Amino acid sequence: MEIKIDRQEFIKSLIVPPGKQISLRKDYDPGFKPDYISKEDAKTLLQNGIEKLAEFQDKLYAQDTYALLVNLQAMDAAGKDGTIKHVMSGLNPQGCQVFSFKIPSAEELDHDYLWRYYKALPERGRIGIFNRSYYEELLVVRVHPELLDRQKLPPDAKGKKIWKRRFEEINNLEKSLVNNGVIVLKIFLYVSREEQKKRFLERIDRPEKNWKFSENDVKERRFWDDYMNAYEDIFNNTSTEHAPWYIVPADRKWFTRLAVGVVIYHTLESLGLQYPAVTEEHRQALLKAREVLENEG
Repeated sequence: MEIKIDRQEFIKSLIVPPGKQISLRKDYDPGFKPDYISKEDAKTLLQNGIEKLAEFQDKLYAQDTYALLVNLQAMDAAGKDGTIKHVMSGLNPQGCQVFSFKIPSAEELDHDYLWRYYKALPERGRIGIFNRSYYEELLVVRVHPELLDRQKLPPDAKGKKIWKRRFEEINNLEKSLVNNGVIVLKIFLYVSREEQKKRFLERIDRPEKNWKFSENDVKERRFWDDYMNAYEDIFNNTSTEHAPWYIVPADRKWFTRLAVGVVIYHTLESLGLQYPAVTEEHRQALLKAREVLENEG
C-alpha cells in the first residue's frame, strides 16, 4: 500500500507565517504528530525521500547555481545530531558539509559577530548545515548578557536596541544570500522540557551515551523560560517570505526526522533543479569520443 501525505498541509503545520505574531507555547506542540502517520510509515516515507534527496543533491551539484544553507537550532538533547545523521545519510559527502560552532576564538571575537558564520557558508552546488547557527547570537548571548562584553562592541552599540538591530542585520544578510542563490532554510527542533529531562537521564544511565552529557546541560535548564522567550522573539522577527522558520516537534524522534526530511525535500523540489543542458558542440564532441573508444584495438 502506497503511503501518501499532503505536503502542502504538512508544511503549513510547521511554518511560522511571516508577518504573524505567534506564541511558541500556545501555537506549537513539541509532542505533535499527525494521526495518519505511524512510526513505521514514517520510516518508509523517510527512506523513499532520502533516495529522492540524493537525486536533488546530484542535480544541485551539477547545476552549480544554488546552494542550500540549513540552519538547525534546538535546545540540548532535541536530536540535532541524530536528525542530521538519519536525514542526510544517503547524500554524497562531497556535496554536503556540516559546521558546529563552538565558543568564539580570540580571532573570531576580533571580527563582527557574523564573520565566522559568513566564511562557513556553502559554495554553489553544495548543502551546508549549521548545527547551531548565527541565531545563537540572539539566544545564548541574550540569555547570558555577560557574553556580549566579550564581543568588544563600542559602548553605543550595546544598548537596549541591540536585539532589534541584530534581527534587522540577520534579515538583511539572509535576503542578500537568497538573492544570490543561497537558499536559507531555518529549522527549530522543538523539544519539551520533560522530554529533555528524560533524554538527559538516559545519557547518564547508559555508558555509551555518557560522553554526550555535560554538567552545563543541567545548568542551562534553569534558563528554559528565558530561552523559550528568546526563541519566540526570533520567530516573530526573522520568519520572512524569503527565509521562513519551520518549528518541528521533537518529542518523537521518528517524526522529527521525517518532518525535517519533508521540509528539505520541499525546498529543493521548489528550485526546479535540472542537469546542465549540453550544447550542440559538446554533443558532437561526445559522439566523437564514443567513436574513438569503440574503435580502440
